[in-house]
Amino acid sequence: MFSLNGSSFTNNSLSGISRCLTQSCRRVSAPMVVAAVSSNGKPGDGHVSVLVENALTESPVPVEKETKSTVTGGVGDVYGEDSATEDQSITPWTLSVASGFSLLRNPHYNKGLAFSERERDTHYLRGLLPPVVITHDLQVKKMMNSIRKYDVPLQRYMAMMDLQEMNERLFYKLLIDNVEELLPIVYTPTVGEACQKYGSIFRRPQGLFISLKEKGKIHEVLKNWPEKKIQVIVVTDGERILGLGDLGCQGMGIPVGKLSLYTALGGIRPSACLPVTIDVGTNNMNLLNDEFYIGLRQRRATGQEYAELLDEFMYAVKQNYGEKVLIQFEDFANHNAFDLLAKYGTSHLVFNDDIQGTASVVLAGLMAALNLVGGTLAEHTFLFLGAGEAGTGIAELIALEMSKQTGIPLEETRKKIWMVDSKGLIVKSRMEMLQHFKRPWAHDHEPVKELVNAVKSIKPTVLIGSSGAGRTFTKEVVQAMATFNEKPIIFALSNPTSQSECTAEEAYSWSEGRAIFASGSPFAPVEYKGKVYASGQANNAYIFPGFGLGLIISGAIRVHDDMLLVASEALAEQVSQEDFEKGLIYPPFANIRKISAHIAAKVAAKAYELGLATRLPEPKDLIAYAESCMYSPAYRSYR
Repeated sequence: MFSLNGSSFTNNSLSGISRCLTQSCRRVSAPMVVAAVSSNGKPGDGHVSVLVENALTESPVPVEKETKSTVTGGVGDVYGEDSATEDQSITPWTLSVASGFSLLRNPHYNKGLAFSERERDTHYLRGLLPPVVITHDLQVKKMMNSIRKYDVPLQRYMAMMDLQEMNERLFYKLLIDNVEELLPIVYTPTVGEACQKYGSIFRRPQGLFISLKEKGKIHEVLKNWPEKKIQVIVVTDGERILGLGDLGCQGMGIPVGKLSLYTALGGIRPSACLPVTIDVGTNNMNLLNDEFYIGLRQRRATGQEYAELLDEFMYAVKQNYGEKVLIQFEDFANHNAFDLLAKYGTSHLVFNDDIQGTASVVLAGLMAALNLVGGTLAEHTFLFLGAGEAGTGIAELIALEMSKQTGIPLEETRKKIWMVDSKGLIVKSRMEMLQHFKRPWAHDHEPVKELVNAVKSIKPTVLIGSSGAGRTFTKEVVQAMATFNEKPIIFALSNPTSQSECTAEEAYSWSEGRAIFASGSPFAPVEYKGKVYASGQANNAYIFPGFGLGLIISGAIRVHDDMLLVASEALAEQVSQEDFEKGLIYPPFANIRKISAHIAAKVAAKAYELGLATRLPEPKDLIAYAESCMYSPAYRSYR
């Protein structure tokens, strides 16, 4: 096998190889000529060599007609991975032709003990592995057995991240097959602790770190990322990580975790995903004084300096990856989150999971809950604790759905929704002091300072917490909800678990088992007076993987509010009668890939309806098409 150390498929000398692979080239009728050329252009230099395929560069050698891929995970099957079989195998191209020890160190192609006898001979693996050959399923069983031996969730998180860096396909199969058990490990709540300690546990880069030092050079920095066909970017500036506040550069755990779920739950190919952290400093003095902190040691840049860096990043992304790359904003502080979404929503394909993703999954839960409490959305009254990006985003989508269902103007449906922030109930007398995103929720009412008094005065049927402040749904608050509601709907959405407004046990016991409860982080089933209650988890992972897949398979160029509404409707449709009988308002995560395909199909259909889709013609069966496009972690055969 030949080394390609230091070379890239973007080099002209490899254009033939890249072109052939992109076009699913299967057979060349003439012999392939391969020459080793050194980095300095002199033949015979054994230190660094570059492959040149004379038979494939500008050669008239006949090649079989191009076969169009099913666009797995929204990205062309560049390396022929999905067409590989035992009889028609592939060569594992990367930055080098991987073989021997280098193949075992390449997470994209390493199979560990699952390499077949023939592959061990072909790729010089004899002696580098124990003699046993095991199946993919047995590897999963072995890894789960190993992970379960760790008692500390952070240790399990680190074991999963190590596996991702060692064997990518095993990592995703493990996560897909055990999603309900591992989701709290690779994402909330454990990822919150991982971000807090990221500087101490950091081992290898898993994404791009773009700091103020790279200002003016972001276009070139993006080119340093080895994958070129990026279709989903999750980006954070680390200022508001979950309910933990400013974690600066250590917020990278969030984009990494989100994109793992894009692949495992939404079927987006891992090579199409790019995690990014924008480092403009941190105002967290504990981090600035921490010798293990990995980010810029300065207070946060704001104003024009911040805006210019973000602007350069956004347009560099578009220049590098095109119009249809999805940019998901994650855990930006309120004062930036709304402005960025408004600024780039008309020029880029952007999505804010904290504002839009949370809103969509909560709306789905409320629509499902109506099957248990009766009535329509417009017949209910909503009270929020927390008026930030999550709270106001949820409120706006609820108001939009009510307006869509009833034909009542949006300004009127908003009057069914009340909000409490740190200063009390949001009312018109506070209008001049309110931030712009809170003003639509200021209604006529006397000032109310305490949440419990607001509950008693407004008498809501639905109480939603998005405050990031733990244990704020006190016993008095929950009991007040239960006095005028037979089945009070209570959503404690703040993450991680320590920041949840109340626990599942508190909600059920204080409401005498009558509450319909959902939370942002998972809680174990609760037994109350001999009955077991399984609470729902309003996890954004229900929405954003399928939503992103729908945008990709349709080639959407913008996100529209109607797409969020149909995503909510699609998720609510997946809750079965059996789930309702258990008191659940969200479907089991065990079915998440089918749920994601269903959501993707509805989102793609809406993109075509709105004229925002560019991948034409529209497939006749979008659900089947979405399922066919989803990445599979099954091992491929290498020749």
